[in-house]
Amino acid sequence: MSQLGMLIIVSAPSGTGKNAVIKELMKADENIFYSVSVTTRKPRNKEKNGINYFFETRDEFEKMIINKELIEWDEYVNNYYGTPKKFIEEMTNEGKDVILEITVEGAINVKEMWPEAVMIFLLPPSMNELRKRIICRNTECEDSINQRMLSAEKELDYVNDYEYVVINDDLSYAVNQVEEIIHAERLKTIRNKNIVNKLIRRKK
Repeated sequence: MSQLGMLIIVSAPSGTGKNAVIKELMKADENIFYSVSVTTRKPRNKEKNGINYFFETRDEFEKMIINKELIEWDEYVNNYYGTPKKFIEEMTNEGKDVILEITVEGAINVKEMWPEAVMIFLLPPSMNELRKRIICRNTECEDSINQRMLSAEKELDYVNDYEYVVINDDLSYAVNQVEEIIHAERLKTIRNKNIVNKLIRRKK
């Protein structure tokens, strides 16, 4: 039996650049697949349903909660976000690594269900730089920007719940650091039990 896939959790304050890091990471590693989350927020710019997110109404999302179709869900800045359960199970059973981009609260809930999940927290170089990045999006009003900054400050309280932290100051360097983390995690004994046990049986 081949090695099981890995669940990689990536969280970061809004505006840190996690989408750019994940995009480059997936370009560099064909075994990493993005878990498309479900959300009730409206699409931004060129975002497409089923590719960037599954965009649902609040009523539809709440039905998914009742039917236990999500492994985690959370409400962030007045919108729901959640992770489809079936997709994660199918991909990891096929030996594929799945990357989850979720809130800190959602990450902790997933970690309880998947203790072997790898948790990575992306940080901005500074809070001032974070504000600049959010403003440069040109998608948020002043009240929304302030709300996201307050949320970012609260999210930083969860950093110590993550195994790894990467500062996204330079995109290429940040991507390389995440790659190194994933490569090291793939070599852990706990992820290679099938290979190890096979060799032990042959030895006997």
